[in-house]
Amino acid sequence: MPASVLIAVDEPTAIGVLTLNRPEQRNPLSVAAMREVTLGLKTLSAEPAVRVIVIRAEGPVFSAGHNLREMIGRTLEEERAVFDTCTEMMQTVQSVPQPVIASVQGTAVAAGCQLVASCDLAVSSSTAVFGTPGVKIGLFCSTPMVAVSRAIGRKRALQMLLTGETIDAHTAADWGLVNFVVDPEGLETATTELASKIVGASPATLKIGKEAFYQQIDLPQDQAYEAMGETMAQNAMICDAQEGMTAFVEKRAPVWQGR
Repeated sequence: MPASVLIAVDEPTAIGVLTLNRPEQRNPLSVAAMREVTLGLKTLSAEPAVRVIVIRAEGPVFSAGHNLREMIGRTLEEERAVFDTCTEMMQTVQSVPQPVIASVQGTAVAAGCQLVASCDLAVSSSTAVFGTPGVKIGLFCSTPMVAVSRAIGRKRALQMLLTGETIDAHTAADWGLVNFVVDPEGLETATTELASKIVGASPATLKIGKEAFYQQIDLPQDQAYEAMGETMAQNAMICDAQEGMTAFVEKRAPVWQGR
């Protein structure tokens, strides 16, 4: 049986690619698959050549969410283990230093939609749809709600959560769940082009910036400014920041040291 998650590194583009690889099962996020995604993200993150990570999927479905067979007739501790594993995966998406881009070719619902919402950026095919349909089967999408509500706001998130209805790709872009929408045949190219706009930056600066973004986003404004002022002061002291500012003044390309 092929692996449910594949990882690869394209060194010329500095992109690490993690692929959900159970198309015949609609790429379910089983406990085993979620552990593989978490491990795959950490493995790609540790590769010096990787500046950006892309999460993609095989088949017509990006991910249909949790494997419901794992959630029927189980103990409370077993149910908790499913969602603890899911939380670890979603938090790993945001804790690895590289920006993570979801490249969504098809349906992304429930925890699949949560995974898209958890990624730093997302590019969608015009054929993709998104939803949190748990309410229709008696299992409210409470953990997907965490990521989705932070991406699109309260009213729109509650519309998805309470009705269980899907939204199309253009609505998802309008609401802020994905960054932009392209024709299906242009998805890979568009994803690579977005990644290429990031890979030229200092990896040390990207790490600082991504961590800082998630640190400040839910803080009150005064606390956010206080924290980010300190972050920028410390950022200014690193080798790459000094090199970048000097290169700008000297009108030349910077040479990053990654520190």
